Amino acid sequence: MKTGEELKNLLRQIDHKSYKAYKEVKGIYRMPGYVLAVDHVQGDPFATPSRVRLLISNKNNFPKEVFDTKWRKNAAEDDILRNLHRFLRKNRGGRSGSGKSGLVLACRAGQEVMERVAVVLSEEQIEVRLEVGFPAFGRSIAAGELEKIFFLMFPAMAKEVFCYANIDQNKLKRAVELADDQQKIREALVEKKLVAFVADGAILPRESGVSDLPLKGAVPFASPEDLAVTLNLPHAGTVRGMGIKEGVTLIAGGGYHGKSTLLKAIQNGVYNHIAGDGREYVITDASAVKLRAEEGRCIHDEDISMFINNLPNREDTGHFSTENASGSTSQAAQTVEALESGARVLLIDEDTSATNFMVRDHKMAMLVAAEKEPITPYLSCVRSLYEDHRISTILVVGSSGAYLSAADCVIQMDEYEAKDVTARAKEIADFYEGIRVEKKECLHHKMKRKQIEKVRAFGKESVSFDKEEVILRDLEQLNDEGQAAAIAYFVQYAITNYADGRKNALELTELLYQQIEKTGFASVIPAYYGAGAPVMPRKQEVLAALLRYRGI
Repeated sequence: MKTGEELKNLLRQIDHKSYKAYKEVKGIYRMPGYVLAVDHVQGDPFATPSRVRLLISNKNNFPKEVFDTKWRKNAAEDDILRNLHRFLRKNRGGRSGSGKSGLVLACRAGQEVMERVAVVLSEEQIEVRLEVGFPAFGRSIAAGELEKIFFLMFPAMAKEVFCYANIDQNKLKRAVELADDQQKIREALVEKKLVAFVADGAILPRESGVSDLPLKGAVPFASPEDLAVTLNLPHAGTVRGMGIKEGVTLIAGGGYHGKSTLLKAIQNGVYNHIAGDGREYVITDASAVKLRAEEGRCIHDEDISMFINNLPNREDTGHFSTENASGSTSQAAQTVEALESGARVLLIDEDTSATNFMVRDHKMAMLVAAEKEPITPYLSCVRSLYEDHRISTILVVGSSGAYLSAADCVIQMDEYEAKDVTARAKEIADFYEGIRVEKKECLHHKMKRKQIEKVRAFGKESVSFDKEEVILRDLEQLNDEGQAAAIAYFVQYAITNYADGRKNALELTELLYQQIEKTGFASVIPAYYGAGAPVMPRKQEVLAALLRYRGI
């Protein structure tokens, strides 16, 4: 390891030289108050900023009790990252030179508390990953500006952001205690056989389609009396809210009354949220998967016979493949994939579903004989999924009353107020005629090893592997751009290291997460993560990306 003085001398030697001379800076240096690792140096001032890590001692620093469990560790790292953002806003005035000169950036932090490689807290050290635009005037090195970042800004950052004695300790304590309460609710879901909990007073609507902040002036959520559950949390005390039980739950109501808003809050409840978000105590079974039609996706050798059979071309739906799925076949595939991934709750909105996959009314059944209809609608299977396989469903319906006969609970949203209308729904429901379904292993496609040279992420829309693009926009529980970046690296790692022509996508995903459990999130992320700052995705979304990859 080189010294800070050696780095200072090197910077002065390359000052005013061609920008490519910055490559000499790559390495590890003992600096005042921290260790600096320069992992990647950008090729010119207009390229993606350079990647650096700061390693700061945590001996006699952050107390072990703020990160002694997985959820506390995530909350503490998240709070430190938000402090880092405040420091950067306060101490950097923006660019100082051409291109991205002088920019110092950290992984963004949204409304969710997620595991990120941006800040990693351990007993020995705090590891921080940053992007730094190495300064230049034109394409000549401005070493004096970089020296200020390394020798003035970073030591001040280490002291102000990463020294426990200097931070707002009460704010960190509140973040960790909120994580304790959220974990307690997750445990209560299992104990009370619930799939979701929505606290009274929660603010569910968001500010806009492009802002995830809570909507000002929104109607706070209040549980119907018959569905109310009271929980005793270790720090917040008594919290009352709506408990959605295992089984089949419908969310009904007129247009614009809040049905989809409630479902969206529930689907995002697989993640914890920060204080002030409004959804701090909206908690959902972490395995829950939102399903929808996804026309045009590829399907590789899957068993969708639970829902699709007797196709006119006699294609075997026990081994179904297509490069251009219809709405119904795509939703059938996504459903069996979710079951294969271990999902215990399926979330569906009628508006984004294939109509013929969801229901087939009696008049259409009279017109088209059963043997001529290859689709077994979800309605026919929904009771068996729960009664035989303990897979619950939460479904938003606005026009299809057929599901009333299959429901255990019906919640009506009326001007953003939740009402329990189960009794009335049972009075008007038709006789339910379902079928028994077998839950099968559906993923037959064996993935071959392939060398993937370059990966990219395009927001939450898609990722690419060399020239092959994988569309992610319909994975609605992908909430952070960094999750898409992580998926790009996870898929690359899994295919490069585990694929052998004998394992399917689920087996690759399981091996990948076993590796992460043993060696940490960062172990499967390259030091130079050009696709974006990685944020931990769920297993369900990684599996979905692998299944949509046409490359192998």
